[in-house]
Amino acid sequence: MEKFYAAEAAYVAAGGFGKASYDDVAVHLDPEVVLHQAPGLPFTGTGTWRGHDGMERFLAAFSEVWESMEFLEQEHWGDNSTVVVRNRVRFRARATGRDVDALIMQLITVRDGRMLECRPFYWDPQAIADACRPPVGSRRHPAV
Repeated sequence: MEKFYAAEAAYVAAGGFGKASYDDVAVHLDPEVVLHQAPGLPFTGTGTWRGHDGMERFLAAFSEVWESMEFLEQEHWGDNSTVVVRNRVRFRARATGRDVDALIMQLITVRDGRMLECRPFYWDPQAIADACRPPVGSRRHPAV
């Protein structure tokens, strides 16, 4: 999982789709991988992302929202088939330049050493959304 997170952070930092190689991320994912994202977040999309194509589309959307992500703390519990990961992550939003520290718990199913299914739970989803929303009247992104 640590190698996956490092590859994910590098992909985001490079700018995502068209600017970074997805191969370093894909090697850690089962071909039938499924990601279930919580509703209401700026990068959620449909909420469910399937297969390598779906994960690449998710990371492209995620990379449009975040300029960087830094893993500050990680703890792992589990066995060879189920892992719970507690991440404290610092994100920097592209639209606002604001940082947000986020606590995220992930329930991950593993098959043959690769992520098969992931369900992230964000401690404070409103803080995530707020960091991405420019203030009303902001010059960086004017209100519509």
